[in-house]
Amino acid sequence: MSNKVLIVIDMQNDFIDGSLGTPEAVAIVPGVRERIEKAIKEGERVLFTMDTHGEDYLSTQEGKKLPVRHCIKGTWGHELSDSLKDFADDRDKVIEKHTFGSAALPLAVQRFDEMTLIGLCTDICVIANAILLKTYFPEKKIIVDASLCAGVTPASHRNALEAMKMCQIDIINEQAD
Repeated sequence: MSNKVLIVIDMQNDFIDGSLGTPEAVAIVPGVRERIEKAIKEGERVLFTMDTHGEDYLSTQEGKKLPVRHCIKGTWGHELSDSLKDFADDRDKVIEKHTFGSAALPLAVQRFDEMTLIGLCTDICVIANAILLKTYFPEKKIIVDASLCAGVTPASHRNALEAMKMCQIDIINEQAD
């Protein structure tokens, strides 16, 4: 068994082609699936985070600043992409989170020495979780695969990657402009 974990951040319908979807998010889905298959084949643990909100979302602080209903539990938008959901077949592989970063994630991954993050959105939830993990585990290897992430915009994706580099998070597979 590998001492590595692949953390798939918020690959949910609303972020791919739903209420907050982007062409860049749609484009990474096949590569994310391939990376998950590779992780499983190589014995890496695979975990998923899921942005999870209730019907009261628009009255929350986040909802007031981002007034777009998304990832409401029990809706199609909250579900993982159809091409990925079979990999999250067991509840201990899924961490529902109610804000950008997951307070439960460090506990779930503390035994791993190498953590790779992929998913959506680079500039919100990927960066929040990567920095959270780096804060908890400053001596562990935290990696973000840029080619398997997408941001709200291409520019904010690039800005998030640069910010993570400054926080000593390893960025791999970065595309040149």
